[in-house]
This record gives sequence, C-alpha cells and structure tokens, in this order.
Amino acid sequence: MTDRSTEPALVRAWYAGAAWLWLLRPLELLYRLLIALRRWSFRTGIRAVYRAPVPIVVVGNITVGGTGKTPVVIALVEALQARGLHPGVVSRGYGAGAGAVFPHRVGADSGAADCGDEPLLIYQRTGAPCVVAPDRPAAVRALLAQEPVDLVLCDDGLQHYALARDFEIALLDAQRMLGNGFCLPAGPLREPAGRLREVDWVLYRSGSAADSAATYASDGLQPLLPNGDGAPPVPGDAVHAVAGIGQPAQFFASLEAMGYRVTGHSFADHHLFVPGDLAGFGDRPVIMTEKDAVKCSAFAGRNGAGTNLWYLKISARLPAALLDRVAALAQPGP
Repeated sequence: MTDRSTEPALVRAWYAGAAWLWLLRPLELLYRLLIALRRWSFRTGIRAVYRAPVPIVVVGNITVGGTGKTPVVIALVEALQARGLHPGVVSRGYGAGAGAVFPHRVGADSGAADCGDEPLLIYQRTGAPCVVAPDRPAAVRALLAQEPVDLVLCDDGLQHYALARDFEIALLDAQRMLGNGFCLPAGPLREPAGRLREVDWVLYRSGSAADSAATYASDGLQPLLPNGDGAPPVPGDAVHAVAGIGQPAQFFASLEAMGYRVTGHSFADHHLFVPGDLAGFGDRPVIMTEKDAVKCSAFAGRNGAGTNLWYLKISARLPAALLDRVAALAQPGP
C-alpha cells in the first residue's frame, strides 16, 4: 500500500480545483502586484543585475514543488561535457544545514548539510564544478574565480532576477500542469502563466511531444552500500520505498509500475535524513530516490539504518534541438 498522505492539504486543493481557494484571491492579487513591482525594479535598474562574462542558462519552473529540474541539469551537463565543453553549475543550496557557509564549492568532502542534496547529486553524477549560494550572482562570481568554465547552468532561479541570463528553460509537470492557474497562495504559481511565453524553452516532465518532452529513464537499482546485502530486489518483491522529494507519490507509482509491492514512506522535500528514519525497515529491502541516497549514504548500515538499501538511478532524456541550442551558447560563431 502506497502512502500518499503527506502532501499538504493546500497543495492537493490547488490541483483539485477546490472552490474555497477563491477566498484567497485578494491575497493572490497582492502577491501578483508585489512580484510585478519586484521584477520592474530589476528591469529599470533600481535593483542591480549581475551580467556574467560567460553565458548563463537557467533551469527553473513557475510552479511550487518538484518538476524534475535536477535530472535535467545533469543531462545538460553531461551533453555539454560529451561535446568537449566545460560547464559549471550554481545552485541556491536549498536544504543545507543552518550552519552552512556560502558560497560553498561542492567537493568530495561535502555533505548535504553543507550544500543541499541537489547540488551534491549533480556534482557526484557529473564531476562538474558546482558552487552553492542563495545569492546567485555571488555563486557565479565564486565559480568563475575558480574555474575557466564555458557556460554556467543555474539549477532553479527562474525568479532570481539579480542574475542576468542568456537562456531560460522552464519545466512543467505534464500531468499537473498549472493546477488551478492561480498564483500563491490561491494556487501553485510563483509567477503568472504568461511568464511561460517569455522563456526560451518549455519542457514538460513526462510529456509526449518530441520537441518539448523531458522523459525519465531508469538506469536500474544501485546499492547504497558497496557491500550491501546480496542481490537487488526484483519485480514482485515487497519493498519499503522512501522519498523526501516534491512529489513522492510519483516515485512510489514508478516502483509499482516496475512490479514491486510498495509500502511508501514520505518525507518533506529536502529532508535531512537521520538513521532513525530508516530504522525498523529490516524486514524487506529499502528503495529510495538518488537524491535521498546522497544524504543517507553517510550513515547507511549503521545505527539501525539497515544494509539492504538501494536507490533508483534516473536519467533525463532531452530534445536534441534543445541540447544543440544550449551548446551553441558556449560555442559562439565567428
């Protein structure tokens, strides 16, 4: 049985079109005014905008919650590296611990508490130079001071207008789309839907159109511990599924579609796992997301966390035309 109960009631209401959300429209109108004034302040020069000496590509969304940005950033980095380019990555570092110091250069000794789970995953998968700071211009400056990169990918930050950008990619969930179409707090939108007409490319998570779909392919189960317990679970086996992501139900459903009998355990997005979170799961294998695995690997096999631990490795597949457009930014013509 899959646990889908941890999604906040407000989020469920946004996507169910609950009528009572109309009561929040006055607050939504105020929110729209504030974000419009904020953006105007950057456009008119009242607030400073940093223009980097290399192309900046922002991968973000206009909805609250996860839309699969991190696998897309990884796919872009890998595609650029395959073309002989040297991309760098900056990120806000959401989910880092209270004592984290920024800007932080992600490295082999970094933990999720230092930089957040997503930058750590990007670094571990690609080896690309990655700097984390809530102040995106500060992150870019720190990155460029340390690395001669050809292009910088900004993981999230579509609304971070203090950083000038050369190309914007917005992601939408092909099933959820824009929910009820309202901005916060009456709906899930960070900015009005018209913002999508301004970006350079809209990708639809699990979409079907060849020129706009971001599809996700499983690369199989990987052991969280190099010397874990035996072979991975196979379809038909009963498993515990652990997810601290924006839409855990999608992860549980994907495992069920693979044939596993799933007992789901949801945690808040970017949850900093501790051994006790995995205690008591020794009766069957545990499968988690790769984003959660980078946090759990530090204590896996100790303090009651168990050893029969696996993560599902996922890779994004992007339109070839998009990859060409992004690569062209780092390869200007004569």
